[in-house]
Amino acid sequence: MIDRRISWLTLPATALLIDWASKAAVLKRLHYEGDSIAVIPGVFHLTLGYNTGAIFGSFQGLSPLVRSVLFGVAGLVALVFFGKAFLSEATPRLERIALGLILGGALGNGLDRLRHGHVVDFIDVVIRGWHYWTFNIADSFIVCGGILFVWSMLSHPASPASSDTLAP
Repeated sequence: MIDRRISWLTLPATALLIDWASKAAVLKRLHYEGDSIAVIPGVFHLTLGYNTGAIFGSFQGLSPLVRSVLFGVAGLVALVFFGKAFLSEATPRLERIALGLILGGALGNGLDRLRHGHVVDFIDVVIRGWHYWTFNIADSFIVCGGILFVWSMLSHPASPASSDTLAP
């Protein structure tokens, strides 16, 4: 019988595939940075953007070599940390779902950096005149997974005796 923890790998793999497919579809329709298609005019557009930095475009001013090293090391550390917690037998179901979303999103953006040298963003939202940063499906998985993880941790805090695991 296959270890149940291994079967959980379908969650981050599915998140990665959804992110990859969405970016491939957008890149097929939009060819230049700034190209845009109105889905709901004035509210929701698909606008092609390239983020060479991190969250909200931070670190874009660094040299490509420094960014590559910084994002590469940070990505590997995050992958090991979240991957270990994700595959831990003691990790509760809700936390495992949250970690799977975070891993899938992080892999999607990480693969963008390896393939394109930047992250492909395309979800462009304006709410009552406020223009949010352009983002992608991977970012959504990371944020939703992070919120779910924090909610799970606050709902079921770990006991002091189990500080080396994510078990309640």
